Amino acid sequence: MNNSVLESFGRWKEFLGEHVDKAQSMGFNDDQIANVAAKMGEFLADKVDPKNPEERLLKELWDVGDNEERRTIAKLMVKLADRAH
Repeated sequence: MNNSVLESFGRWKEFLGEHVDKAQSMGFNDDQIANVAAKMGEFLADKVDPKNPEERLLKELWDVGDNEERRTIAKLMVKLADRAH
């Protein structure tokens, strides 16, 4: 993943939206996409320092959430990115 994608929350949503579109065109269902998004969220929370206030808020929410809440965050991010794209 290109670090410049993480510099701007708008670019991050666009990047995620493009990949959601690709996954949908490949036949992935919403649950499969949400599972991938949750894994990506886990990776980002563990390995990447937030680059802007929106990412910092998402990380803080992720850190205090349990698995079900994290999955909800991932599903909401997918919806937000898909709608913005």
